Amino acid sequence: MSGSLLLASLWLVLANVIAMFPSKRKHWPAAYVLMPLGAGIVGFVIYQHGLLIGALVLAAGGSILRWPVIYFARWLGRLAGVKQRR
Repeated sequence: MSGSLLLASLWLVLANVIAMFPSKRKHWPAAYVLMPLGAGIVGFVIYQHGLLIGALVLAAGGSILRWPVIYFARWLGRLAGVKQRR
């Protein structure tokens, strides 16, 4: 296993362990640290293995940190002028 995939696997395990701990602030401080780390790791994976494997790692990270992804998609929708469903 390459170093980039090993880092991605460790990141995924760390994110899951952090999600298991109870938190009053809904894990947002941990997400603020995990997001830039994950972006760098995804870039490293793309550099070593190409876009397909990088997209798979990005999808795995997005499934773990789904609320930041949902809020980002809503923000992009507001910028594009798309009406929100309630």
